[in-house]
Amino acid sequence: MAQDHRVQAQRFELKYLIDDAITPQIRDFARSYLELDDYGLGSPQCAYDVHTLYLDSDDLKTYQSSINGTKNRFKLRLRYYDDKPETPVFFEIKARMDNCILKQRCPVSREAVPILLAGQLPSPGQLLTREARHFATLQRFNMLQLQLNAKPKTHNNYSREAWVSPNDNSLRVTMDRNVRIEPYFLTDAPVKMANPTRIFGDVVILELKFTTRFPGWFADLVRTFNLMQYSASKYAEGVLIMGEERFHDGHRGHDWEGWNPRAPRAAKKREETPGSIVEM
Repeated sequence: MAQDHRVQAQRFELKYLIDDAITPQIRDFARSYLELDDYGLGSPQCAYDVHTLYLDSDDLKTYQSSINGTKNRFKLRLRYYDDKPETPVFFEIKARMDNCILKQRCPVSREAVPILLAGQLPSPGQLLTREARHFATLQRFNMLQLQLNAKPKTHNNYSREAWVSPNDNSLRVTMDRNVRIEPYFLTDAPVKMANPTRIFGDVVILELKFTTRFPGWFADLVRTFNLMQYSASKYAEGVLIMGEERFHDGHRGHDWEGWNPRAPRAAKKREETPGSIVEM
């Protein structure tokens, strides 16, 4: 997958949990205003794989900020789409300031991932950008990582269908399916999963994303399909379902081979109420 320079630094995101049965109608609705993301062209369900490696402290500070609804908070993560050596891995800071999402990212080569996750900056040849703002993002990522003593905690994977405004990407409608998570403590960017847990079952996460004002046709879409807004964090909800104890023990990151992902574990039953879904 090629580098994606279209990500907006600042935007608003509204999330809805929907039945997969209505996604064809929502697709038809979105098609009247947007075009299919290039990465989904020719793919089943117009979708592509998304992988995310989340970093957190051993006491899960960013997770706690999310479930406690801290007004201003951030997450550190790696975003990538396959395991090909020539495709980039994006180091991202995703922050929430009041109701606004601020997202910064920097693409690096795959060989730079262990170096960065060890708390060091890569060589110039391992950067896939010459823009100063991207390198500044990487420096800030490194600073926040060191302040938190953040390490890899989870690998998330899902299938994304994305519809985008054709000229400026100021509007984006995405539908995420088959969201999965598992603990992961190594300093690389995996695509394979040993024993994943599905977070939202067969429910699809619909997101309406915009950079300035809420478009009138977004309101028409919500009204037509009688949608109800939820918070839906792929990271925090996964940790909540699997149990925080699966992610606290930092020393397991140095003993991955000795950790059995199929070992019995204490499970936390998720309450089947809207309030159990947590933000970001």
